[in-house]
Amino acid sequence: MSKLIYQIDPAHSSAQFKIRHLMIANVKGEFTKISGTVQFDPSDPSASLVEATIEVASVSTREPQRDTHLRSADFFDVEKYPAIAFRSTDIVPAGGSDFEVVGDLTIRGVTKQVALSAELSPEIKDPFGLLRRGAEAKTKISRKDFGVTYNAVLEAGGFAIGDDVEITIDVEMTRKPE
Repeated sequence: MSKLIYQIDPAHSSAQFKIRHLMIANVKGEFTKISGTVQFDPSDPSASLVEATIEVASVSTREPQRDTHLRSADFFDVEKYPAIAFRSTDIVPAGGSDFEVVGDLTIRGVTKQVALSAELSPEIKDPFGLLRRGAEAKTKISRKDFGVTYNAVLEAGGFAIGDDVEITIDVEMTRKPE
C-alpha cells in the first residue's frame, strides 16, 4: 500500500496550550489556524511524514490584551516570526492506534527536536465523499528553549509565568478517495 496523503482541515483543527500563571493556576489558550499535510504509510509508519504550520497571530486566550502581548516581541514576535512549524523525522508505532511522532519544532526561529504522543483515529467517509481521519498529539516543552523568556518576578517570590508548556494538537485531515 502506498502512502495516504491527507490535508489538515483548518476549520476542524487547533493547537491548545496550558502554562502556569502566578504559580497558582493555569492559563489556557489556542492557535486556531493550522495547515499542513500528513503522508501516512499504514504498512510502514516510519516512512510517514507530518508537516504542519501554525499561524501565530491566531493565538487566543479569550483575553484581547493578553493576546496582543503574546503577539509582541516579548513572546512570539509575530512580526518577525509569523509561523510555528513542525516537520516529523520519525514516527514509531506505540501500540494500537498510538504513535510517537518525533520531529523538529520551530518557534521564534529556534528549532528543537520534540516527541509527541499521538493517537490516530480510524478513517471514515464524510458526507461530502472525502475520506477523513482525526489525530490528537500531546507534548510538553520548555518555552525558554525556544527563546520565549519574558517573565516578571513576584513580590512573594517566584515568577509570573511558568516555563513548562503543555501542548495538545487536535486535527482532522481529509483525502480524496483513490
